[in-house]
Amino acid sequence: MAGGASAIAPARREAVPEVDVSAMTIVRPRRWGRIAAVAIMLALIAWLTKAFAEGKIAWEVTGEYLFWPSILMGVVNTIWMSIACMIIGIVIGVAVAVMRGSPNPVLRSVAIGYQWFFRGTPVILQLLIWFNLALVFPRLGIPGLFEARTVDVITPAMATLLGLGLNQGAYTSEVMRAGLLSVDRGQYEAAQAIGMSYWASLKRIILPQAMRVVIPPLGNEFIGLVKMTSLASIIGFADVLRTSQDIYYVNARVIELLMVAAAWYLVVVTILSLGQARLERRFGRGFASGVRDR
Repeated sequence: MAGGASAIAPARREAVPEVDVSAMTIVRPRRWGRIAAVAIMLALIAWLTKAFAEGKIAWEVTGEYLFWPSILMGVVNTIWMSIACMIIGIVIGVAVAVMRGSPNPVLRSVAIGYQWFFRGTPVILQLLIWFNLALVFPRLGIPGLFEARTVDVITPAMATLLGLGLNQGAYTSEVMRAGLLSVDRGQYEAAQAIGMSYWASLKRIILPQAMRVVIPPLGNEFIGLVKMTSLASIIGFADVLRTSQDIYYVNARVIELLMVAAAWYLVVVTILSLGQARLERRFGRGFASGVRDR
């Protein structure tokens, strides 16, 4: 057996011809699904463009009212109301987020109850409740010191400020709480070890680190708030949608004025989106760059 096995000759290896890789043609794979999706989207865009171009829309009227004084005033009202409500929402959101993490059960229960109510009821319902507050409290103030009729105090602008600001605070509190939870517990302990108080560590150590996580959702909340101001038109607040409605009630150019409002919302949201992107890059320094470098 040994002699027979040794008699078996090894298999002859054939020489493999060398191939010039540089002369090969690179053929990219054809992604038919991607091509079909692009074709469908282009066809849809072309159809929508044709429909709006040939529809019964007097675009010259849209251009005429685009910079109408009352329209511009409505844009200004939309912007300042959004900023004011967002400031209220951030202040309340930080306070409620801190209360949610407090060991005090009373503060924690108040924070949970606040979020439960304002997140559980529609925004338009809250606006209507604030606007009709005079039906519950005919007068506001301290008897004998200062009193005023509720209908004089709760104007459409004040009702919008209270309704949207308090509602925004409930949602912002969850954003802020997520940012605070994203900071490592060791940061709190290190701040206490060097003798910093809770509030000082929150201001100087915790919140600056939480901003990297907070900025993206907070920016989205702000953009959503700009569009949410349109709900205040139902109680008479003169935002850009309300002023557009007031004009088309007179001249019956409904779709033209709605296009004016849509154009201004797109302009404001685009500017805010660019600002949000810059803030994200600023607070994400040292994190996003490391990902790109890999």
